[in-house]
Amino acid sequence: MVKPYRARWGVRASNAWMRTVIRAGLPTWTFRVLAVPGRRTGRVIETPLAVFEQGDRRYLVAAYGTVNWVRNLRAAQGRATLRHGKRTETVTAVELPAARAAEVFRASLVSGPPRVPRPFVALYRRFFVLPYLDVNPDSSPQEFIDNAHTHPVFEIVSV
Repeated sequence: MVKPYRARWGVRASNAWMRTVIRAGLPTWTFRVLAVPGRRTGRVIETPLAVFEQGDRRYLVAAYGTVNWVRNLRAAQGRATLRHGKRTETVTAVELPAARAAEVFRASLVSGPPRVPRPFVALYRRFFVLPYLDVNPDSSPQEFIDNAHTHPVFEIVSV
């Protein structure tokens, strides 16, 4: 049985720490701060996320399901900014259809965020990602397609 995702105090503290580190411009592999207007308040909400790369394309993968940053991004019609240090990039995030999303989702689950050391990826995946998924790296392509409906993937397009 898959655990429902809840951002408890540890996740909030970790996100606050990552936002600070990323805003300061310290090396964080491909992690960026996604800034998107809240769907109810309109106030900008910042969430640290890993940007996955495949070839020359970049993606945001919702490994924890349809969480608040996904809902806000959909409400903003994909318009957002990605930030690292003083560099801010205005982007449009395009939600991928299930078949394409499943490919990216699987690749991101197998490889983890680009340039992150393998031992970190393996530990993080085992304890902080897989408990929230109905799939694992060995699951069939059809299982990934079925899960793509509840774990959306967005392609990042620079504006």
